[in-house]
Amino acid sequence: MRQIFTFLILLCGGLLPAWGQVAPATAPGQLIIKLKQGLAPGSSLGTVQPALRALAATGLTQKFPFTQVPSPEQPGSVDLRLIYHCTVPTPLNLAKARALLLATGAVEYVEPVYVRAPFYQPNDPRADSTQSSATYLKLINAYRGWDATQGDTSIVIGITDTGFRLNHEDLVRQIKYNYADPINGIDDDKDGYIDNFRGWDMAHNNNDPSYESVDVHGSMSAGLAAAQANNGKGFLGVGFGCKWLPLQIFPGSVPGAFAGYEAIVYAADHGCQIINMSWGGVGGYSRFEQDVCTYAAVNRDAVLVAAAGNTPANVLVYPASYDHVLAVAATDGGGVIAAFSTYNTRVDLAATGVEIPSTGGVTDTDYRAGTGTSFSAPQVAGAAALVRARFPQLRAEQVRAQLRRTANAAIYNLPANVPYIGLLGTGTLNVGKAVAALNQREARVVQSTYLPAKPTGYTPGDTISLAVTVRNLLLPISGLTVTLTSQSPYVTVRQGTFAVGNLATLTQATNEAAPFRLAVAASGVPVNTSALLRYHFVGSDGYQADQYVTVLVNPDFAQLDAGDLSLSLTSRGNLGYDDLTAAVGLGARYRDGEPLLSEGGLLLATSPTRVADRLRSRGSASRQSFFTLAQAVRLAPGPRADQEVRGTFRDSLPDPQLPRSVGVRVRQHGQSWATPAARRNLILLDYSLRNLTADTLKALYAGIFTDWDLPGNPGLNVARWDSVNRLSYCFDPVASQVYTGVQVLGPRPAGVYAINNGAPAGTPIYLADGFSPAEKYLALSGGFGRTNREAGANQGADVSTVVSTLVPRLAPGDSATVAFAVLAAPSLAELQAAAQAAAALYTQQVLATVPAAPAVLGQVYPNPTTGELHIRLPTQFGPATAQVLDALGRVVVQATLPATGGEITLAALPAGLYLLRVAGPAGSLVQRIVRE
Repeated sequence: MRQIFTFLILLCGGLLPAWGQVAPATAPGQLIIKLKQGLAPGSSLGTVQPALRALAATGLTQKFPFTQVPSPEQPGSVDLRLIYHCTVPTPLNLAKARALLLATGAVEYVEPVYVRAPFYQPNDPRADSTQSSATYLKLINAYRGWDATQGDTSIVIGITDTGFRLNHEDLVRQIKYNYADPINGIDDDKDGYIDNFRGWDMAHNNNDPSYESVDVHGSMSAGLAAAQANNGKGFLGVGFGCKWLPLQIFPGSVPGAFAGYEAIVYAADHGCQIINMSWGGVGGYSRFEQDVCTYAAVNRDAVLVAAAGNTPANVLVYPASYDHVLAVAATDGGGVIAAFSTYNTRVDLAATGVEIPSTGGVTDTDYRAGTGTSFSAPQVAGAAALVRARFPQLRAEQVRAQLRRTANAAIYNLPANVPYIGLLGTGTLNVGKAVAALNQREARVVQSTYLPAKPTGYTPGDTISLAVTVRNLLLPISGLTVTLTSQSPYVTVRQGTFAVGNLATLTQATNEAAPFRLAVAASGVPVNTSALLRYHFVGSDGYQADQYVTVLVNPDFAQLDAGDLSLSLTSRGNLGYDDLTAAVGLGARYRDGEPLLSEGGLLLATSPTRVADRLRSRGSASRQSFFTLAQAVRLAPGPRADQEVRGTFRDSLPDPQLPRSVGVRVRQHGQSWATPAARRNLILLDYSLRNLTADTLKALYAGIFTDWDLPGNPGLNVARWDSVNRLSYCFDPVASQVYTGVQVLGPRPAGVYAINNGAPAGTPIYLADGFSPAEKYLALSGGFGRTNREAGANQGADVSTVVSTLVPRLAPGDSATVAFAVLAAPSLAELQAAAQAAAALYTQQVLATVPAAPAVLGQVYPNPTTGELHIRLPTQFGPATAQVLDALGRVVVQATLPATGGEITLAALPAGLYLLRVAGPAGSLVQRIVRE
């Protein structure tokens, strides 16, 4: 029967123009939380409960309460009992939840739940499995393999997939039935699953993983791995006599939830020595998913096999790209890479994946052909089962090595595959060679440790040490040397040789005493570059192999951390993190403590419909108003500070049909100091705003949004306003560990709008349904002269603030500067002292850059003065207002002058440096004044 698949390629949310920009799909409102080691599984979780309540989290459950405890005899094993799952309101962003939970000090990581999809392609209508022969079995040398072994019924392959046709004539007798738990409504084997006699439907949490829709993907995957041999019907699986366990992970047409990683744990805990995963998604690296794979492969010694993906590009696809997983790409019948196959340095080997016949699923007797890496992976899973049956002494890591080392490397001799050398693993699956004998060698780098550790990437000019652990998996290797080379022009290897020496089977060695040394180029490095490094293995006995690793350089943010306060500035106006997932950026921290800021960034607006920002909007989305013109780059030291960051971004010009932009170019500038002590608690931020439109902007509001979540009880904070220092500050009213705040600098007016994030519906700013442009404009414009400038009252709440200022008029082509300070300190008094230092510092910098007033604009004398100051203005200048500002930026003298000028007195002021500002209809005059 011929089957034509009419499904689209499902790659976590669809395809975007650039493969690297594909955003992985997530399950709304679902969070994975892993506790730090040391908290007993099943404990009251008292440390994190306040944060969970602040998040309005519900349904907190331990993901894997019955999993195996890590053993010292299994280096690298993990404890899945520390992982929990909960549900939070869908408008909540991940960065908010992450900051709240990490701030407790008891949480190792917080992640969304990624939704993965099957990997199959629409089938060519010419494929007719009733007339074609199973040529793929010849291509992978399966017949020769079956001469050596025909598997064993004790070897079980876990098939994690869509629903299955459990009564199919070629599958029904190969299922691994659980006779310890027959279908009687009782959990006879006490494993937590009632009547799991023939596998489990993880997507719906029931004991029926049978076929539920027109999707035959699961049945086909099962057939390729384990269809019954020698029954005179249809085809046979590569695993020949090995069994399979059905595990449904996709809900199909019935409401449910994707549960691929739960199925991996189930399979590992229920005796599956091989687990097949013909599904996945581009991007979305997850520590939770890696932990699950590590548990199955290391704790439970299972061989994990995954489809490399159907994205025809050099991209990372998960779970195939995780450690301990055998990633399988696809070739056509001639050994050429299939047009749809993903390729990368994480691929281990390839197998045919075009028009592959297998068991169907519409009836109990149908057969059909399918195309995709989904159908390459189960061939390798079946081969892994044969290797385990033939060589039961091998560990999972050795089985993976045996399959890699026996693959057919001749595919790289094909002209069409030359561009993919090193990107299709070691070659194509060769079952016969894999089970023939244990005569292969393979050493692998099983651990790479970068120092200093920078999980978000290294900046231009950084130097890096790289310590590796090399493990020999198969036959002993003599005189082994590992050489590290860079495949990227942006990373140079300064010391790249590790003389390992002789390495016996399953022994390892490390170069911690003399690690590799690398250097990132000081300039010219593209943003978010994934630099490829190659480990080249050479033994004196003739062994050679390559392995690859990547390191992220020039991430799209710059860090100010010269003092006690550390803050990431992104290239598009955000503070702390570049997006709501907190994936890019190091956040805001004080003295290397827990993250303080879940979200922050610049807000600009001229009306409720003309707002520019990259902050939260609705659901888990954020607005994308700003785009980079010049990447944020750090200078250390800078011309004015120990560290300075400069970058440029802008929003789009407003469209009459869609006037949601302001039309401003922004030059951002940040400064941080290591000394003196008064400056260690502050970071100065100033933004030069240029009007790109043809109209005068009146007025232009600018502000900093901050959602602080402070250590202690991050959901119970108080936000208050210090009018003297023009400072909005936040603290924990019960057990404060750190005070944080944002301050307006310079002579411009200051406003603050404090927000209770959990305020009820009907509140002017109601964040439960998102943060709309109109609400952002209200927060920016409504904070001037506001009576209530506090949130959280005395008991505390989950609070945010918008600290703002305004430029009354900004003509076309003109620029204006607004300035703020971000502050943190152990006490309010120290925070206020830092605010005073910031104001003085900013005023000094402004005074140092103010030029003397041109004579055509008037005269100011005497200067220096002992008290009286005469101001003469041109007749066309008009009536004016004169202001004198002190070093803290405060107005200490103000007077109204007639059109031609007048006199003001500074007699009441102490000696020092001051700033005179005279503003009138025809312009302004700014002058430094010395009071003697």
